[in-house]
Amino acid sequence: MLRFFKNMGHALYRIWFYVLVAVPILVFSPLLLLTTLSNTTYSAFYWLARNIWAKTILFGMGCLPRIKWKQQMQLDKSYMLVANHTSMLDIMLMLFVSKNPFVFVGKQELAKIPVFGFFYKRVCILVDRSSHKSRSAVYRSVRERLDRGLSICIFPEAGVPDEDIVLDAFKDGAFRMAANHNIPIVPITFLDCKKRFPWSFFNGGPGKLRVTVHPFVETELLGTEDTSTIREETRRLILNDLLEDQNP
Repeated sequence: MLRFFKNMGHALYRIWFYVLVAVPILVFSPLLLLTTLSNTTYSAFYWLARNIWAKTILFGMGCLPRIKWKQQMQLDKSYMLVANHTSMLDIMLMLFVSKNPFVFVGKQELAKIPVFGFFYKRVCILVDRSSHKSRSAVYRSVRERLDRGLSICIFPEAGVPDEDIVLDAFKDGAFRMAANHNIPIVPITFLDCKKRFPWSFFNGGPGKLRVTVHPFVETELLGTEDTSTIREETRRLILNDLLEDQNP
């Protein structure tokens, strides 16, 4: 009986998450739509996504971010933001972390999600990883966003790994783009998202969401031939943080 009520609580918590995702989008849809009509209004869209949508979800779920900054981002610079990917909360938490407007590069399947997907496909760079043509188009889209002063965010595991995997192997894309465009890589560790809102249905709960923003990996003097080096350096920073948290 106790397990039944515990599972019921987890189910209601998960349903509440989807309510919090959908309701702000529906309420503010006219404003969101207006701010996606032109490239010049993306900063206004980002402000709404960060300060209303993401914060409503995080605080409404009782998930309170705690950020440890080892280096601060400058508002007038573009960056490549990368983090471990363990939960649907990662999207909202990344928006909370970065005051710098950025664009997600993500898989096109997310565009099929009702309500969320409509705006996702209007403002994010979608990639079909099985298509070479799609991957090539991503590079052009990234260059366009960087030219407008935006940053880019990629989860380099290219998917959510099994829950028993601490940190999956990283794909090259984010690091090749950063080296090609000479922008700093910002390695970010999300320490609690898997605990607060995992993919397994009957787990999770409110609490702290600790974040570490590591010292940046500079790419100004590097080229695409250095992709594997900076990829592994970035992964090592995030992995060490996760392992130290598991075994203090």
